Amino acid sequence: MTDEPDYREAAAGGMLASEEGHRALLQSVVDVARAIFAARAASVFLLDEETDELVFEAVSGEGEGELVGRRFPSSTGIAGWVLVTRQPLVVDDLQQDPRFARDAAESTGYVPHGLMAVPLLIDEDVLGVLQVLDRPDDTSFSLAEMDLLTLFAHQAAIGLDLLQRARRARAALELGEGRAAQVARIAGLLEQSDALVGGQLLDALEALLRERRPT
Repeated sequence: MTDEPDYREAAAGGMLASEEGHRALLQSVVDVARAIFAARAASVFLLDEETDELVFEAVSGEGEGELVGRRFPSSTGIAGWVLVTRQPLVVDDLQQDPRFARDAAESTGYVPHGLMAVPLLIDEDVLGVLQVLDRPDDTSFSLAEMDLLTLFAHQAAIGLDLLQRARRARAALELGEGRAAQVARIAGLLEQSDALVGGQLLDALEALLRERRPT
């Protein structure tokens, strides 16, 4: 009788904790971005490449607690345009912009008037979109503020990248066999690591699991 399943369970638990840590990072990004820009809302969309959809991964302000997990086709609205073009965008009057998907906004329960949106990039890969919605008293977003939002986008992209890696590794582990003791040690280190080291360990874990994946 082997104790490998116990090791796999422990490893999966460690990676689940890592996922929660990365989601907390994303939530911190949108919380701080909303506060800095005095916006009504801020959100991070993840691109789900398997379904070709944008998924709300973190929301602050309007829709917080309700929208996480909601999905739209990846081409939807301003976020879809930013995703496809990989270009940041400032829109002061969304009602006059043909790219705005009002029906999608209405389905969330909040229709914004203006926004800034930036793509979330890791090297050449686009992972999602960060956006902030509406300033107080109809204050317009400025192009100069885009540089500041880009700093938030960099952190959000790192968080999304690590979250996706953790999810893939945990899914592979749940289906994989063997080398469970090594996997458990890596997962244990994950819980003690910062984001950068965590990413390196996730790379190692994914490589290990690929070796065990049936062809």
